Amino acid sequence: MKNAVNDGVWSGTWVAERLGVGLEGDDGLRDLLGLALRRNPKRAHLLVSHVLGKHVPQSPSVVYGHGFRLGRRVRELLGETETASAVVLGYAETATGLGHSVADGLGLAPYLHSTRRPVAGVARAGGFEESHSHATSHLLLPEDAALLAGDGPLVLVDDEFSTGNTVLNTIRDLHERYPRRRYVVVALVDMRSAEDSARLARFAAEIGARVDVIATASGTVRLPDGVLEKGQELVARHASAEEASTAGCGSVVAGRARAAEPHDASPRAPEGEHQPDHVASAPSPRHGGRITRVDLHWPPGLPDGGRHGFTPAHRARLEAALPAMAARVAEALPADARRVLVLGFEELMYAPLRIAGELERVIPAEVRFSTTTRSPVLAVDDPGYAIRTRLVFPAHDDPADGPGERYAYNVAGAGFDAVVAVVDSVADTPALHAPDGLPARLAAHTPRVLLAVVPSYAPEPLSSPERPAMLPEPLRGPAFSSYAPEEVGWLLQDLSDVTLEAPTEEREEAIQSGGAHYAESLPVEYQPSEQYQELFHSALDASAARIAQAVGVVTETVIAERSPRPVLVSLARAGTPVGVLMRRWARFRHGLELPHYAVSIVRGRGIDANALRWLAAHHDPRDVVFVDGWTGKGAITRELTQAIEEFEEKEGVTGFDPEIAVLADPGSCVRTYGTREDFLIPSACLNSTVSGLISRTVLRADLVGPDDFHGAKFYRELAGADVSVAFLDAVSACFPEVADTVDAAAKELMAEDRTPTWEGWRAVERISEEYGIHDVNLVKPGVGETTRVLLRRVPWKILAKAGAGADLDHVRLLAEQRGVPVEEVGELPYTCVGLIHPKYTRGATGADGRAVNV
Repeated sequence: MKNAVNDGVWSGTWVAERLGVGLEGDDGLRDLLGLALRRNPKRAHLLVSHVLGKHVPQSPSVVYGHGFRLGRRVRELLGETETASAVVLGYAETATGLGHSVADGLGLAPYLHSTRRPVAGVARAGGFEESHSHATSHLLLPEDAALLAGDGPLVLVDDEFSTGNTVLNTIRDLHERYPRRRYVVVALVDMRSAEDSARLARFAAEIGARVDVIATASGTVRLPDGVLEKGQELVARHASAEEASTAGCGSVVAGRARAAEPHDASPRAPEGEHQPDHVASAPSPRHGGRITRVDLHWPPGLPDGGRHGFTPAHRARLEAALPAMAARVAEALPADARRVLVLGFEELMYAPLRIAGELERVIPAEVRFSTTTRSPVLAVDDPGYAIRTRLVFPAHDDPADGPGERYAYNVAGAGFDAVVAVVDSVADTPALHAPDGLPARLAAHTPRVLLAVVPSYAPEPLSSPERPAMLPEPLRGPAFSSYAPEEVGWLLQDLSDVTLEAPTEEREEAIQSGGAHYAESLPVEYQPSEQYQELFHSALDASAARIAQAVGVVTETVIAERSPRPVLVSLARAGTPVGVLMRRWARFRHGLELPHYAVSIVRGRGIDANALRWLAAHHDPRDVVFVDGWTGKGAITRELTQAIEEFEEKEGVTGFDPEIAVLADPGSCVRTYGTREDFLIPSACLNSTVSGLISRTVLRADLVGPDDFHGAKFYRELAGADVSVAFLDAVSACFPEVADTVDAAAKELMAEDRTPTWEGWRAVERISEEYGIHDVNLVKPGVGETTRVLLRRVPWKILAKAGAGADLDHVRLLAEQRGVPVEEVGELPYTCVGLIHPKYTRGATGADGRAVNV
């Protein structure tokens, strides 16, 4: 990899020649690292990463890719079971974005990074010292104090692993508080000496834990005698020359008398040019470059990074919003910009990096990413030196250690036509906008500066505002749903009189563009043809006994392992027919009349907190068992786990178990299931007409207030086509004939190791990459999810397991009706997988709404 800043010359040559410092190790080490001199009395040299996105502007895909691949290696090392219980911890300030990227590579792990910014109201969960740094104290401030308290592996991520002291300090502090059996240390480069490695091994043996190390490259730094004193003298000499050369001219570029002028992009919009509503522009107070503020429309309540914790659910929300945020930035850039820098802010690395990555994907300009820093480094204008220019500006986030200088390296003179500076709202202060503030400094070296402010996430206090003492009672049939009133109570509000349906193509475009969430509207209800209804009834006749056995097995498992009198809480609406059947089995086999409720859970937004409050007020949370129809890749499983954790933290209510009980678990995502086979569950064939005539749930701010249940519609007008009760009766009629089989199967199942392997998630990730989709949310595995794709979304193609039989008859019929190709695949853990049309716009379908094959 060529270091673009230094024109192909290794960027450690200057230091190596003058101080005798050398790098020895893997062949790719010099591609990853250059050398510079610190303005630091503790260490003379600085290893400058070419791929970290801190001091050296680099392609965001390169920066993110290095961290993501390291995360994949950790996942392979740990295996799926330990990965599912792992926590990732990154180091401030340089490795906050790297740690995030590693967590993304693991896929299942929450992330936390250390911070040097105290936050009022957030208790410290730990801290440690970094011996060689200019700013030593690290704080750990998780919103959820239990984040670090588990016994799963702790993955520690830093940009470089030099002596091991920082890692030792971290593990020592945390192990005393939260002992665990395994740690994994991850870095871009492992530069420890043999003695440093031996010291870590001795320490691991002392505490009785396993410590693994994973790095992109390994080596050592050769330091001659007296290098610290020589380095300090060299820094002093060049710093004095730099101050003399810039005295009186107001220059903030150290290392060059004058920055190279960038490409001639227009410094301001022409007279009369339209500015979008999310863009506000003004000239720099001291320079010709134009400073433009861009409103990203950051998702409400989404953390800006991992300072207080960042979960896979948070990542999913961010990724859903990235296209729209990048589009707003792109719209504000000069049309002829050929080279663009996205500049993060100290610890705020991940959000700017992901925005830069999306921008790189959608605009023709060359995009680079780097970050401001508090690290003082000498700048020398030489191709063999890693830090060629230095912008200096005052700290602007009211730091706890007082005012001081901050820096942006290798930005001035790099020929950027525009710089997008991304800061958090705590740092959006008068000091930022002062004549010597960061935007003004940047404006002296680029024609256009965009400023984007991400809201600083502030954890809510444990005490919540008072809410109404009484929540409404559950809705019941026949006033709401075609189920009998004792079968299920719906913890929802009735939105039947509100028009919420939108054409499938319009919904898909809005969802994929980030302009709307899928829960803000409803698809038009599919009206099955006569041929399709015949398929449903044939499938029901063929599989009723099979479903009855799975219902019996999962219900027996719940009663034996979870609670002798469970409170069934189905996830509306796919889980609701299963919840009704489980209730019927408990009555048939044990004479129990179990309470059953249906609640709303929305991917990316969590479970209905008001429904949980109602349940906690009326039942013991320890008896609640959440029920769903089937698992696909496990997204709802993870969503529920995170939502319950957040609810308990905010409400102080404990006892809810997020483990879902499902009829079928083909994705191997849960422990409580009736079967792990992927077969046709006829209730997946239809929408509301097999689910009590209830729509999927709705969560929209103008309809659902903070003290309301989520909403849904009752489609009374479809009563003539309703088969909801017929489906339940057909399965229930098979209970007597499968009773003995269920007893034996349940005992056998409960004796097995049912630890989730997350096999389905791995398959989805592989399919996403192999088919060039690069978005796991557009891959829907299993018969049930594939059916939903064909009924509700804009399908691209269907992957069918070679030799799949009648279980896919309805899928083939729907695919034929929508003009969607069905591709047979040999290696597939599911019976079928539905692929939603990637990068969807309405141009992806013809005038008749049928899919266009690409």
